[in-house]
Amino acid sequence: MDGSGGRYIGAIPGRRPPAAGRDGDDASRSAHLFVVSLPLVRKLLTLCCLALVGCGGSGTGGVVRFGAAGPWNEAYGAMNRRGVELAYDEIKARADYAKHPFEISWQNDQADGQKATAIATDFVADPSVVAVIGHVNSGTEVAAAPVYNAGHLVSVATTATSPALTGISPWVFRVISSDSMNGLHMAQFAGARLGKHRAAVLYENNAYGRGLADAFRRNFSGAVVAFDPIAEGAQNFEPYVSYLKTLNPDLVFVAGTDASGASFLREFRRQKLTATLLGGDGWTSLSVDTTLAEGIYVGAPFSAENPDAEVQKFVQDFRAKYHLTPDGNAALAYDATNLLYDALTRVGPDRAKIRDFLAGLTPQTAWKGVTGNIYFGASGDPVGKSVVMTRLHDGALQVVEGTP
Repeated sequence: MDGSGGRYIGAIPGRRPPAAGRDGDDASRSAHLFVVSLPLVRKLLTLCCLALVGCGGSGTGGVVRFGAAGPWNEAYGAMNRRGVELAYDEIKARADYAKHPFEISWQNDQADGQKATAIATDFVADPSVVAVIGHVNSGTEVAAAPVYNAGHLVSVATTATSPALTGISPWVFRVISSDSMNGLHMAQFAGARLGKHRAAVLYENNAYGRGLADAFRRNFSGAVVAFDPIAEGAQNFEPYVSYLKTLNPDLVFVAGTDASGASFLREFRRQKLTATLLGGDGWTSLSVDTTLAEGIYVGAPFSAENPDAEVQKFVQDFRAKYHLTPDGNAALAYDATNLLYDALTRVGPDRAKIRDFLAGLTPQTAWKGVTGNIYFGASGDPVGKSVVMTRLHDGALQVVEGTP
């Protein structure tokens, strides 16, 4: 007990914690600390019992399912879901699907940590669920990770980028790079490529926003003249933008998602600020508003401009089905679904074997997806992945630096 009214401090063994400097973690610790409530402790004890009686063989002899969890009502969540749906449709059309059929259990976590924990508990308790696609957000994945760890169920996060996820559990993987890497890349781009010297930083006050903003601040070569939290979702940005005008930054970096981003851009355009705008991967969905978002820079995990034949097939198939151009949300969810299905076909509907398959990927056996080759370090993070720097023009993310 930590003396905070019935909260329990525990540790997830089996993974090294992140290096010092990431959310205050100390690399000398032997375990990654997390805080959970007492009711959750009771659930975790139940899940441990499930693991001891053989959760590893789940799915055999009956219906096999992948769980899928995300905020489907949000624009970025909807793009994630479309990526999963397209992959699932294509898988069902394959000849080997008859030998390895599966269903998807869709759950809306509404980007809420408590809901994510409850959904994860249900997934773990359902023996037909052999792996989970998601969660989408950093905060929900961090919240659900102890449940997946205790229940021995693989979770492959699609767009969760918080450094807090690095090494959080041997059962948690992600197909997108950490914000420690993304923030570094974007800060270097802003200083060296764009030649900016005075940056104002706004960040959503959640695991994603804090992690990305902190990484940018630590690596930006110029002066950070403002570093302010904002709320999630649509809001009034008049006070923020008015304040930024008094500071006269030459760059505004925003670590947030599309809903807050759209509100900010409307006020930014209304007050006619001239600073260059740069956003993280949470801004990729803003490309749908060709006027509002014209000219902004985005550090994106995927570009539809990539000339690779498999990437272009994905782009064309996605456009044919949804009449939209896929963004990084859709592409990463598409890859996560196909990756897990490949594991299912190779090792069968066994939770432990699926985990071992993912952990055992190497540079030589890396799984090739539309977002690049995928294999994982001991921390569960993908190796060798980062963002490509893009600029929005006519509704498209055009690559300005990096490999599309």
